[in-house]
Amino acid sequence: MKIILFLLLFLMGFNPVQAQVLIREGVHYNRKDSMLTKKDSVLNFLVLGDWGRNGADHQKEVAVQMGKTAAALYASFIISTGDNFYPSGVISEQDPLFKYSFEDIYTAFSLQWDWYSILGNHDYKSNPDAQVAYSKISRRWKMPARYYAKTFAINFDTTRQVLIAFIDTNPLIPEFYKNPEYGPNVRTQDSTAQKKWLEEVLSNPSKNIKWKIVVGHHPIYTGGSRTEGYDTKAVYRSLKGILDRYQVDVYLSGHEHSLQHILPNGKTHHFISGSASEKTPVRLIPESLMVASEYGFLTFSVTDNEMLVQAIDYTGKVIYKTSIKK
Repeated sequence: MKIILFLLLFLMGFNPVQAQVLIREGVHYNRKDSMLTKKDSVLNFLVLGDWGRNGADHQKEVAVQMGKTAAALYASFIISTGDNFYPSGVISEQDPLFKYSFEDIYTAFSLQWDWYSILGNHDYKSNPDAQVAYSKISRRWKMPARYYAKTFAINFDTTRQVLIAFIDTNPLIPEFYKNPEYGPNVRTQDSTAQKKWLEEVLSNPSKNIKWKIVVGHHPIYTGGSRTEGYDTKAVYRSLKGILDRYQVDVYLSGHEHSLQHILPNGKTHHFISGSASEKTPVRLIPESLMVASEYGFLTFSVTDNEMLVQAIDYTGKVIYKTSIKK
């Protein structure tokens, strides 16, 4: 009888992971404010993660809302926090998954701008350098190396910039070196050299840089299933001190299939955007401001003294928004 009931629920489209949005008591947010906020004279961009499933598990639905949101905000670019191609990355720059999971899914004109992507652990299972090579084929796919940095002008004003460091967190996890799937590609990397490079990037003394953001696949804090995971702890040990030392404003990650806003002691706000085609359960941890088990993505609207972040679900509803001010 239980088996029959389960099959009936499956055929009816039952999803055992229910939508869940938890907001810390005392956090200033009006749950009725579900409309997208638009601001003038800002730098707008979208952030998604953990998405490449040939359109399955709400990937197409999220892509549609990304297109509508990007058009409404006049978004300048998109950031991917990794795990770009499930289940095991791509084997070459000619891999069909680039077409079936990327080109054929994110078709809106508003999404034809630059996509700045990083590598997740699933991307390491085959040939991570194929995603670097794809940058020479696709006009919008931007991954010039396994880690890189770029500055973006706020409202086309080069005296007001956002510095973003796109890093590769996979080599920062010691357990990966013995893993039969990740190990061969992780062992080709020099994690010490990357961290030295990151410190050089973040130490840029330019007064034009108003914000510093680091993008890495693995979170440092999470209210998902990996709160005490070996990967979370490893990335914490590697990066927490660097983020604090260089007063990084935001650390963006994926890996957890949810949307989260976490603020531990210190300056750095942690955002997770990893539910562009899968969602998993969440809970509030002491550092959490918001956690959501919902398909969706994040938007950022940046001026020189304010950063507005909005979490959008697959129906286009704003489920959370927050403002970070200098």
